[in-house]
Amino acid sequence: MSLSKFSIFDLQSEYLKGKMFLRLFKEGFLFAINSLTVNKLRTFLSLFGITIGIFCIISVFTVLDWLEKSIRDSIDSMGSNVIYVQKYPWSFDSNIEYWDIIKWPSVSVKDYQVLKEKSVKAAAISFIIGESKTIKYRNNIANDALVAAVTDDLEKVLAFEIDKGRYFSASEFPNASNVAVLGAEIAEKLFENANPVDKEITIAGRKARIIGVLKKEGQGVVSLSNIDQITIVPMKFGAGFINFRNRFSDNQMIIRAKNNVPIQELSDEVIMILRASRRLKPTEDNNFSVNNATMLSQGFDSVFAGINLGGWLIGGFAMLVGGFGIANIMFVSVRERTNMIGIQKALGAKRFFILQQFLVESVILSILGGIFGLFLIFIATLFINYLYDLNMHLTIGNILLAIFVSGLIGVVAGYAPAYSAAKMNPVDAIGYSFG
Repeated sequence: MSLSKFSIFDLQSEYLKGKMFLRLFKEGFLFAINSLTVNKLRTFLSLFGITIGIFCIISVFTVLDWLEKSIRDSIDSMGSNVIYVQKYPWSFDSNIEYWDIIKWPSVSVKDYQVLKEKSVKAAAISFIIGESKTIKYRNNIANDALVAAVTDDLEKVLAFEIDKGRYFSASEFPNASNVAVLGAEIAEKLFENANPVDKEITIAGRKARIIGVLKKEGQGVVSLSNIDQITIVPMKFGAGFINFRNRFSDNQMIIRAKNNVPIQELSDEVIMILRASRRLKPTEDNNFSVNNATMLSQGFDSVFAGINLGGWLIGGFAMLVGGFGIANIMFVSVRERTNMIGIQKALGAKRFFILQQFLVESVILSILGGIFGLFLIFIATLFINYLYDLNMHLTIGNILLAIFVSGLIGVVAGYAPAYSAAKMNPVDAIGYSFG
């Protein structure tokens, strides 16, 4: 019975303590709001430093998030089960000199034919060779336009969509048909608002009939493919105006692995077949490169880590200045309200009440500054998206980060002034005020 009574009494005591805490917090919050509204200029100056700091940090992170998403989307579009056989590597081996790589032969039609014949792990292989050519349609001219001559199976190794018309049929590859598929931007440049399908263009003086237009992909700040600017023609038709023997061209084969075949197994098989075909000795290095999307992804990880660190350093200095500004303003606020502090303590206010009263004011100041910084970034992203048609926006993660950092700065910057107010002697405080 006594234990039961004690438990009820204990619960009542805890309830009263909790109720008192909430009441003190509410009163401290109202005191803080009143102080902020009364001293508008001081509040603005305090907000300004944090606003600039949050704007610096979160704007950097917003741009980085957009940049990273743009690059990773481009990498993902290349396919996780696809390899690219080229002359030049996407990441350089420190043991191989760049001048040696220049001497390597370009990937050739012979390499393509050998792989088509001997590979058992590849589901599809397409050979691509590109050169810049002049494309004309009546009075409209596209100079230095990239023209890619391709073999069949390109649609099986690359992800793209046809917006108008169609893609090449199986018979158009062996028959050297003079047909072409245009990228969206080339189509816009040559035909403006007209439908290009079934129109006739000239590529390096050769006539070609347009049978399709690719769906526009658009570009971020970094584009790993230029499919919007490309003109695709069948390989045998392209052989009439593209130099297949150019040693310095970066021809490529795109190879997709069969289902359940790991990308590394496919790479190993391709290397083995090409080394045998090119008669390389066991002691000789490969004179070709086998690239995949993972190589790019790993390379960008370290780049983004470094840029993120730079963003924290840039914004950190701004936040430091803003934190000192808030601390300075809070010390002024404590000095101006010394009389009030003395009266509150004389009437029985505890140290905690005084402490949290000034801490709440500091945190509110800091968070308001952070919110204004976020608002400026939001306006900036709308303006940039309007001007450049970019999909840049504030993420929930960055918004929460900004509020958390702002609140933390408010606690750190406001603790010293709040603690100095909380430990004041009430008699000295009242005497200081009237003295």
